[in-house]
Amino acid sequence: MSDSIEFDRVDVFTTGALGAPGRRVFYLQARLGDRIATVRCEKQQAAAIAQYLRRALAHLPIIEGGRFPESMSLTPPDDEPFVLGSVGLEFRKESDLFTLVLREFDTDGDTDEDAGDNDDDDDDLFGDDDIDEGSSVRVSITRNQALAFCDHTDKIVAAGRPDCEYCKRPVDPDGHFCPRMN
Repeated sequence: MSDSIEFDRVDVFTTGALGAPGRRVFYLQARLGDRIATVRCEKQQAAAIAQYLRRALAHLPIIEGGRFPESMSLTPPDDEPFVLGSVGLEFRKESDLFTLVLREFDTDGDTDEDAGDNDDDDDDLFGDDDIDEGSSVRVSITRNQALAFCDHTDKIVAAGRPDCEYCKRPVDPDGHFCPRMN
């Protein structure tokens, strides 16, 4: 599959989780009118995107107007979304927008056995020829939407299982084996 979906100035960019803590499945979702694109991701990926956006926002002037008013709730996906691989992010001063490119995880990528088979192919040293393969979702968001995404993602991530104070691993409701407390 190599679909590319573009959302310029989305209505909502959010994250959400479906399922019980410990078994939750995380999603990123962009909505523009009745168009919805959902990407499955790991909790750590959602948290890392929020952390990166928050750091980028810290270097920009504060915008008056507060938080983004749209509902940040996740619309359950109709079909199986692709799994997030790499993320690209940029801020464009001229449009005052962040653009995120969410690329599909490459399950058919080269293996280590294939590496170095063709020493004469220096042009593809970094795999740039494959950058457009697979599905991708391109999303442009305002600074207020980025801040709302960060705040909402922090809440979603924190709503899971608490971390052990000693080893920082998640604690299940029925207990936890802590390697530091043996």
